[in-house]
Amino acid sequence: MAADWDDLKVRLTSGAWMAVIGIGAIIVGGVWFQMLAIFVTAVMVWECWIMIRGASPTSGMLLAAAVASILSAQVFGGAQNYEFLVLFLVVPIIGAAVLKRERITFFIFSLGVQIAGYGLVHFRIDFGFTWLIWLVSIVVVTDIAGYFVGKSIGGPKFWPSISPKKTWSGTIGGWIGAALVGVTFVMLTDASWTIILLSVVMSFAGQMGDIAESALKRRQGVKDSSTLIPGHGGLFDRFDALLGASLFMLLFASVFDVPGVAF
Repeated sequence: MAADWDDLKVRLTSGAWMAVIGIGAIIVGGVWFQMLAIFVTAVMVWECWIMIRGASPTSGMLLAAAVASILSAQVFGGAQNYEFLVLFLVVPIIGAAVLKRERITFFIFSLGVQIAGYGLVHFRIDFGFTWLIWLVSIVVVTDIAGYFVGKSIGGPKFWPSISPKKTWSGTIGGWIGAALVGVTFVMLTDASWTIILLSVVMSFAGQMGDIAESALKRRQGVKDSSTLIPGHGGLFDRFDALLGASLFMLLFASVFDVPGVAF
């Protein structure tokens, strides 16, 4: 059983460094957070490309550079209107045209990653520091609670054909952890009790982002999106849940008024 915990030290060390960099960028905000979001988004599109392995890594780097350029133009050019999102189709279309396989897969994932990255930048600009800390806290606590509860209790698998290691106990543990995040923000901010339910929903959206990336890796026969982060794999492996939560919240905030998130 001890072998199940062998990766814990490496995971915690890498996770601590990522937390310091990420939280620092969120606190400082402005150009620092924007540049970090642009960099992470571009790298994840590159990782998606190399997982598919349908063309040369150099082509993937060029596409990543294009993602960074397009997102930078939108962020630093002040383009916040939804019509500018059409520019996010450029890289997916070019990539799909170049690839000889998995064209639709690359199109969907690269488009989703870009929109999620765009959403995170403008969540920080439009809603502020506290809101983004709430979102990130849900994703982090869901992951930590799910990891420890799943390892400790085990039990039936959540979706064995896609993610063999994930259990229902870990999944529910993540929901409980997210609910506690919501309770904490109710106590410390002006948020209403609605935030607790929304926290659980956001936790599930993040888990679905994780499942989607697991399905991609399983389809491509790879263990990790890359080897950039010791103990965690690649940036896509680490931020897949945040992408899922960001996409869901971007859709939700576009359709509904959510007074319970007004910290």
